[in-house]
Amino acid sequence: FFFDPPPLKMSNVESRESRALLSTADNNAMHASAYKTLFGISAVLGCMALSIAVDRAVYGRSTALYAPVGQGVATVRPVTLARSAAMPTAASSGQASAVMAASQEPTNAVPSGNGFALEGSHAAGWMFAPMAVLMAGLTAMVAMIRLSQRQASVVQKVATYQPRRWLMTSTAGLSQDELKKMVGYKSVDDHVRSGMVVGLGTGSTAAFAVERVGQKVASGELTDIICIPTSERTKEQAESLGIPLCTLNEKSHIDVSIDGADEVDPDWNLVKGGGGALLREKMVEIVSDKFICIVDESKLCPGLGPGFPLPVEITPFCHEHTMRVVAGLPAIAPYLKEAVLRMGSSSSNKPDGDNIAVTDNGNYIVDLHFKEMIKDAPAA
Repeated sequence: FFFDPPPLKMSNVESRESRALLSTADNNAMHASAYKTLFGISAVLGCMALSIAVDRAVYGRSTALYAPVGQGVATVRPVTLARSAAMPTAASSGQASAVMAASQEPTNAVPSGNGFALEGSHAAGWMFAPMAVLMAGLTAMVAMIRLSQRQASVVQKVATYQPRRWLMTSTAGLSQDELKKMVGYKSVDDHVRSGMVVGLGTGSTAAFAVERVGQKVASGELTDIICIPTSERTKEQAESLGIPLCTLNEKSHIDVSIDGADEVDPDWNLVKGGGGALLREKMVEIVSDKFICIVDESKLCPGLGPGFPLPVEITPFCHEHTMRVVAGLPAIAPYLKEAVLRMGSSSSNKPDGDNIAVTDNGNYIVDLHFKEMIKDAPAA
């Protein structure tokens, strides 16, 4: 409990070299850390309860032992008795060695040179329980400090999260494309096996994963594999690499899908669709047993909304009406700056033409620009 590793921060998520971001292993580690915290608190409470019980046993007993000391009688508490040794004398040899009676104030004890040896026993008696209470108190204090540190780390992760500055040492000096290639290759190496049905995402990062699949198919390392692309661009790239393809019409169950994202918040909510393939991406990834999201550190953010417009694919029929409906949704409206119809190419949210952008599915895209972070991303 006192020496476990520090809690996971998002900086550590990206600092593990060549790994996909959204791995469940880190989440399990956080749960294990929480269990350790609860176990430690339970141990502290147990120590406190034990110290109180001992204290009551030592000082709160309704029975005391009256032992003869010379010609008088002295009250001896249990702890004192445990550390005392009776030394009978001639004067007391005919008396009972001890009599149990109701607790009362000590009578005037008449010490005797040959009476009970009580030296040091009283000190041991009154020190034991307070020391136990002190130890329990110190344990509780350390536990509260550790718990407050864990809570503070979670708050810090959200409040002071600055992804563009949190570059890991092992990737310092690498370009953004090199980082994308690293996570793209790693996702395929770790999660794609022969005989699988694989969903291929769309975008600059996902393109490296497609490239890696093509390399392994060409080398013979991956066999009996079939892939489902999420856009016409990905389909063209996969065909050029000799990757066997099909659609959801042929395979409704997918083993693993690999794709990128435009933004990732600390709760791993994602913004997708900057490249205009959001509908097909979601249709493929929702029927996958496993979805691996690969991003470089520039995509990490403290909250969704202001950093990247949220794309929504809509039907061309009465599209202006649909734009107004979407903009007025309760989870959207309070934080929305403006809703903009995508113009020019559907693969970019930057206007680059005079015509309305049309997706691979013949639909339009509305990009929602926010003035502040979305408070409830799942509701939105």
